Formats: sequence, structure tokens, C-alpha cells
Amino acid sequence: MTLTTPKAPKLDQLRAMTTIVADTGDLGAVARLKPVDCTTNPTIVLKAIDTPEYRDVVDEALAWGRKQSGDDARLAAATADRLAVSVGVELLRLVPGFVSTEVDANLSFNIRASVARARQIIHAYKQRGIGPERVLIKLASTWEGIRAAEILQREGVKCNMTLLLNRAQAIASAEAHAFLISPFVGRIYDWHKKSGGRDFTADEDPGVGFVRDIYGYYKSNGIETIVMGASFRNTGQIEALAGCDRLTIAPSLMDALASEGGDLKRVLAPAAAEPRSLRTAEDGICHWFVSEDAVDIKHPDPAGPMDETIFRWIMNEDAMATEKLAEGIRVFANDLKTLRRRIAKRLQ
Repeated sequence: MTLTTPKAPKLDQLRAMTTIVADTGDLGAVARLKPVDCTTNPTIVLKAIDTPEYRDVVDEALAWGRKQSGDDARLAAATADRLAVSVGVELLRLVPGFVSTEVDANLSFNIRASVARARQIIHAYKQRGIGPERVLIKLASTWEGIRAAEILQREGVKCNMTLLLNRAQAIASAEAHAFLISPFVGRIYDWHKKSGGRDFTADEDPGVGFVRDIYGYYKSNGIETIVMGASFRNTGQIEALAGCDRLTIAPSLMDALASEGGDLKRVLAPAAAEPRSLRTAEDGICHWFVSEDAVDIKHPDPAGPMDETIFRWIMNEDAMATEKLAEGIRVFANDLKTLRRRIAKRLQ
């Protein structure tokens, strides 16, 4: 009789080929599931203020806020900022890698303000004894957010480009030397499912296909920016991206993978990456008719650097990316407003 060795749970198999990142602020889940990194956003911080495990952290932030001077709105904002960093500090006690902390969503179209806010976040972590080597600054993948990342990366601040839904964002982020991008698989899937009126298998999932295209483009062109698939709706999407540089996964989906056996096939690997082009001959077409005297105007090389006009044109042509980027910024901005309002009430 031949004995077969039982396969490790799929989560453990995934760990062997992909860096696992927890998409949560749940300290118990992080301690139990042992991811390498954690990523946060205003929604996660908002949930933390009602969680018993963060009671001491919240109380400390409120006590700090009551000692500061200024008008109510500024005090609430400063206290919320302190709390966001405090949540990151608690997560860093449990993981060996990075924690991502988000720049205010309402600054997504302001380069200077985004850079200033990112510097404040890094300084706040330093005051807690945590250096920039363990912090990723999350910025929305707007044109302005990507330009802010370019400045910060030159200063040695690593950036995580979030709400990434379109090839123009991926190209521009790589050209800005962003440390990491977070393509949102689930939000792409949601839009196409609603728009098309049907579901998708993992292999035909447009969100999965988008990440595979980016991965192939980056690896085949020697681009060092890390690809971290994010925003998953089911384990099939995760399995279809096994081998991606990083995957940020909610605890419920990690638990599902941990409870499931069977073979997990590696889908993505740097050496086996298929050459992909995210460029098209149409990318520069919006520059063609710049003046009445178009004879002297040269068509730009679509393989050249991504400029603002081309970026905005490609985004404009993609209804899904345009809608989901705006929606994501609104959601995070509203959650930040809610957090500040609740903190303002508790400071009184």
C-alpha cells in the first residue's frame, strides 16, 4: 500500500511562494494568522475605536488630545492622526515586516499636502521608536498621489500606491519608483460583474487578469516595484494569483485557505513571467491635435514616459477605473470624517 503525504493547508502553501499581508487591524487575527506585513486604512482605524483590544490605545490618544490646544476640529484631526499611528504601532508589535498607514484621502489631489502629511506620519512613527524602514505610506493612485510618491521615494520613504485599477496608474507608479502597488482585484471584479450582469471564474476574472498583466509587464521589464494584489472577494481569486510578490488578505479568507487542503498551483513566478505590454499605439493620440498647425507636431512615443495628459486620457477612457477610484477616495474620506467626528465627541 502506498502512503501519500497529506498536503499542507493552502495558506501554508501560499506562504512558501508569496508574502502574506493582513488586510486588517484585528490584533487577535494578526497574532493567530502570523502575516509578514499589515495594511490599514481609515475604515480599519474607525473600527478599532470600538474594539476592546484597542481600548488602552484609544484612551491614550484621547488623553493626549485633551492636553493639546486649538479649535475642536484641529484637535479631533490631530487625535485621529495619533490614533492611526498608534494602531500601526500595535500591529508592528506582531509582524516582522511593514505596516501601511494612509495619507488622508481628501489630500488625494494635492501633491504638496500629501507629501507634508506623509512626512508627519513618518515623524510620528519615529517618535514612537519606529524608523521609516518599517512603514509604508499609502497614497491613492491619482496623478497627484503618484507625483507625491516620486518625491517621497527620493527621500527614502517607501510608498504603497492604493486604489490602483488601471494600466496608466501601474505604469506611472513604476516610473515614479513606488516601492509597492496595490491593484484592487475585488473592486474591478465588482464593477464588471454588475456591468456585465454575470459572474466570472477565477481565470476569466478581470481583476485577476489585470494583476497578471501588471506582474508580467513589471517582471519582463525589470521593474522592481512590488505587486501586491488586494481587495479579494473569494479564495479563488487569491489562488489564481499564487506566487504574486505579495497578497493582502482579510482574516476570513486566510482562515478559509487555512482550512482547505489540496494542491495549490503556483501561477506567477518572476522567471516564468510572460512578457506583457501595458502600452498601446493609442496612448499618445490625445496629443495629436494640439494646435491648428498639426503638421509640425510629432506623435508622442507611446512607450515613452507617462505624462499627465496621457495618464488622464487613459483613465478617462476606463469607466471602471474612473468610477471605482472616485468611489474609493470618497469612502475613505467619509470614514475619516466619521472618525474625527466621533473623536471630537469623546474629547468633550
